[in-house]
Order: sequence, then C-alpha cells, then structure tokens
Amino acid sequence: MKASKSSGPLIITGLVLLLLILHQDNWFWTDATLVFGFIPIALFWHACISLAAVATWFLATRIAWPVSDEFEDQEGGE
Repeated sequence: MKASKSSGPLIITGLVLLLLILHQDNWFWTDATLVFGFIPIALFWHACISLAAVATWFLATRIAWPVSDEFEDQEGGE
C-alpha cells in the first residue's frame, strides 16, 4: 500500500510524535527486569526506540522526501 503524497508528511509527523511520547519511559526507571538474561529492560526499551527512529527516518526519506523531476529523469523514473 502506497501512501499518497499529501498524507506522507502527516504520517511521518505522527510517527515522530509517537516516538517522542514513547521515549518518556518513566515506568521502567525502577524495574530491574533483565531481557535475554543480561540487558536491563530500560536499555532494551531505548534500543527498540532507536530502531523505531531508524525505521521512521527511512520512511520519511521514502514517503515524504521531495524528489526533483531532474533526478527522476536521470534515474529513468516515472
């Protein structure tokens, strides 16, 4: 499913706002649970947030980044 060009920036904005909200992990500050037996859950949470940020940036470049007509002509685009 391909997002329309007008909804792309809105989707990216929503994902960034979601990441900002999820980054505030007050619920893990006092939790001593270990993930995979050695990673504190707060550190694991931040690693997952970092991977989600990578995915969001990738989507931002694929969905919302403007592509000039000149570049498309050189690459044989539509």
